[in-house]
Amino acid sequence: MAIAIEADALSKRYRIGELQAAYGTLRESMSHTAKRLTGQEHRRGYEEIWALKDVSFELEEGKALGLIGRNGAGKSTLLKILTRITTPTEGRAEIRGRVGSLLEVGTGFHPELTGRENVFLNGAILGMKRREIQAKMPEIAEFSGVEKFLDTPVKRYSSGMHVRLAFSVAAHFEPEIMLVDEVLSVGDAEFQARCLGRMEDINTTGRTVVFVSHQVQAVAQLCDRVLLMDEGRVVRDGDSAEVVAHYLQSATGTSSSQTWEAEEEPGDDLVKLHSVRAVRADGETADYADVREPVGIEMAYCVLHDGPPILPKIKVVAGGQIAFNAMDVGPRSKEPSRPGEYVATAWIPGNFLNEGLVTVDAALCTIDSPKLHHHVSIHEAVSFHVQDPLEGDSSRGTFTGQWRGVVRPLLDWTTTKV
Repeated sequence: MAIAIEADALSKRYRIGELQAAYGTLRESMSHTAKRLTGQEHRRGYEEIWALKDVSFELEEGKALGLIGRNGAGKSTLLKILTRITTPTEGRAEIRGRVGSLLEVGTGFHPELTGRENVFLNGAILGMKRREIQAKMPEIAEFSGVEKFLDTPVKRYSSGMHVRLAFSVAAHFEPEIMLVDEVLSVGDAEFQARCLGRMEDINTTGRTVVFVSHQVQAVAQLCDRVLLMDEGRVVRDGDSAEVVAHYLQSATGTSSSQTWEAEEEPGDDLVKLHSVRAVRADGETADYADVREPVGIEMAYCVLHDGPPILPKIKVVAGGQIAFNAMDVGPRSKEPSRPGEYVATAWIPGNFLNEGLVTVDAALCTIDSPKLHHHVSIHEAVSFHVQDPLEGDSSRGTFTGQWRGVVRPLLDWTTTKV
């Protein structure tokens, strides 16, 4: 397959504190020259910052690439080089195809022109004929939701209106390559979902997408492949699910198991928590779980003396949303607790959770109705990643595209011919 984007040893250096050789008037220019010749020019030291360092990759046509990483990792700088807004200090980048981009609020729009005039201006820059732009105008206006304001200068637009129109223009002019930065976070949740859907449509029609976002689940949903960047370098390059899971686990500091030393065990004078693990059916720790198989959340704890029933409780978070809360309300929950060592495991059934990173809060509680008393409460105690091997026997069947939602149950269906 042909290569759409090629980056070879890209590096970008900025000098912080360096004087810029730009002067507003002839008088200022002459004054600066005189000071320089007489040695009176005030000289400042400067610091060199490498926003990008030796970044190389190739992206095939029709693929979607995600860029993730902390603020300052170099993601936006890389996109600016790819769109030729800035030039690299070292290395080269080659783009093969017509590019549609959305990088910053205001980029590509003239503030004094109306929304409609800016649409025509952007189309003309891309080499489109007036009748082609005119034919796209209704779709652009409807998708952006700013129909009533198309004849208003964009300097009067809110940032949200600006982004909606800019994205609509970039997406509907049928670019061969679509480059989108974190600017989508300006829009509301509904518009973000529409944008992701539109980018999926663009990608499924064989066009290329590069997507930068801190919403890593959206990146995993849209992209085939992800580059994880840190301090201007690519530190991981691979399957989107794997790279996103690695990034989130390193960012949150969570893993699939957590054990405390005896003197540091969380709890009180009734109960102490020893450990929490995500486990498979065979008892092995589960960093990754097959979507079709059950996953257990195991809590080992010690009851110190007689007391009310101890109720293990979990909160499961997937895709940034609470998937569910669960608490042990079985027969033991009706019995007073006795001193001793206990292991409680909550089993999440297979074919229930969707693919992606799952984090679990763990707690040990007693009921003081109507309140729930938490003797132990651990935020993001463990995490694991759910994967689908795409063998056709999960709830997605033979469909291999993105499947949205926090849960993805395999339901019993009854279909009859009527």
